[in-house]
Amino acid sequence: MTLVNIHDFRDLARRRLPKIFFDYIDGGSFEEETMRANRADFAGFELRQNVLVEPRPQDLSTTFLGARHPLPFMLGPVGFLGLYSGKGEAKAVRAAHAAGIPFCLSTFSIASLADLRAVTKGPLHFQLYALEDRSLCEEFLQAAEHAGVDTLFVTVDTAITGIRERDVRNGFRSLTRVTPGLFARLAMKPRWLADVALAGMPSVRAIEHRPEFGRGALEQAANLSRGIDKTLSWKDIVWLRERWTGKLVIKGVLSAEDAVKARDIGCDGVVISNHGGRQLDGASSTIRALPGIREAVGSDFCLMLDGGIRRGSDVIKAVGLGADGVMLGRAYAYGLSAAGQEGVSEIIAILAREISISLALMGVASIDELKSLGTEAVRPR
Repeated sequence: MTLVNIHDFRDLARRRLPKIFFDYIDGGSFEEETMRANRADFAGFELRQNVLVEPRPQDLSTTFLGARHPLPFMLGPVGFLGLYSGKGEAKAVRAAHAAGIPFCLSTFSIASLADLRAVTKGPLHFQLYALEDRSLCEEFLQAAEHAGVDTLFVTVDTAITGIRERDVRNGFRSLTRVTPGLFARLAMKPRWLADVALAGMPSVRAIEHRPEFGRGALEQAANLSRGIDKTLSWKDIVWLRERWTGKLVIKGVLSAEDAVKARDIGCDGVVISNHGGRQLDGASSTIRALPGIREAVGSDFCLMLDGGIRRGSDVIKAVGLGADGVMLGRAYAYGLSAAGQEGVSEIIAILAREISISLALMGVASIDELKSLGTEAVRPR
């Protein structure tokens, strides 16, 4: 099979992964309306075509989160990468750093920050779920400091977990061990099983020293999920801002009011995100929310965006409408699941090629020029 685009990698990931793990990556909450809107709403914007433009050197680099990067996107936090491919987090971070872009590790990861720091010297970010157990939060923050994490992303839209019906049917997070029935389903994907088994028994490494979370990734993840703080509020963000000396970014913002509040209490940016359509079903798509948030916070506050990115043109539309950069999630998880580190590298290369070609057809030489053109280059249909 010739893999031409991200959709092809998704199809291969679906064939390679056990259904319980593919559906976890691929699914959303309730009717999955918001998840579908994340994709569909990109079609509501068009790119301006310019022809007969004098050729100029092309530059896809841009600045976000206080640093210059060779591409306008990074790899965002995705849980359980090590269940999709053996040592998946290490494979993903190597692919990211080979391309010169940042990688953000999820709290719900098989590998720990220390594990990743052992295999790379590149930029590491960390995504934190605020937990009721503040001592464990402190452990995570200390681990981030020791690993040289530059930016802490705090996910704020999961205090109450949406019902992801695919996961309920498959038993994801209700199963705490590999039952005979689950093993029979896993064994139907022998290439995947051999790859993951060679990496050792999967566990959430950041908490495996805590016996109260149990043994093995399934039990640990279920218990960790139950520990997410359901009373999270702005006062907790203020505490984190005082506690964390690096960059602090709030992930899970869809309203201008929340973005302004984050800016005003000293956060360094927000991620416009609806958790990939996995939380409040019926909420706005991220691309629809972006222009109003940019208008409210002004031009100097960092706005990242995730949700629905499958094409280079999606990245161009997000940047043209006001995003400083884009965070990939499902897109690179499909690549990892389908073909390991090479798959992630190819996802990055596909998006870079599509961005390059699309900008050339628009008569735009650089991401910085695209940002300066803004809605002159990207406009509603």
